[in-house]
Amino acid sequence: MWKEFKSFALKGNVLDLAIGVIIGAAFGKIVSSLVSDILMPILGLILGGLNFNGLVFTFGDAVIKYGTFLQTVLDFFIVACSIFLIIKLLSKFKRKEEAKPSAPPAPTKEQILLAEIRDLLKQRDVR
Repeated sequence: MWKEFKSFALKGNVLDLAIGVIIGAAFGKIVSSLVSDILMPILGLILGGLNFNGLVFTFGDAVIKYGTFLQTVLDFFIVACSIFLIIKLLSKFKRKEEAKPSAPPAPTKEQILLAEIRDLLKQRDVR
């Protein structure tokens, strides 16, 4: 069982996934900081200092903090848009990199042989 687990855990896909999760967590912290420290204060200034967290509804002894929920939903949309734009930008750079022309591949043995046959047939037709 240990041998099977070891072969599973050391497969390339599992390692790639682990690296992706670690980088994703770090990237999530960056985007969360962007939203909470930069975008939300600017949005607060634009909306006249409106703070959703203070919006509550009291029903008897129960306090429903719908403002916190609205703030979380707004944060989610800003984070989702930020990630979308960053991924789109990275994809654009990747497409440009892939579009760069590369040297044509060397002809295969079959292509060389076919070219020789073509050339011999041309010589035979000329005579």
